[in-house]
Amino acid sequence: MNNFTRDELIDKLNVNECTVVFTKKDGTERTMVCTRSMDMVPEDHKPKSGSSATENLDVVKVYDIESEGWRSFRVDSVFSLVIN
Repeated sequence: MNNFTRDELIDKLNVNECTVVFTKKDGTERTMVCTRSMDMVPEDHKPKSGSSATENLDVVKVYDIESEGWRSFRVDSVFSLVIN
């Protein structure tokens, strides 16, 4: 398992489309093409401003490009991240 920090993951995902491989909560492996770049998120999927939800620092929220929706994964579950 790679030892990415949350900041490293977010820095890459904020400006790129990436393929992330991680272990899901149920123990299965998942490959996801995703981003955090608002330039790549369709207008109708962009978050509403003013969200007051507390951010979990163990989790990274991303836009899943293939499923066209918001997903998340745990930082400590990531095996690899490749910039597409």
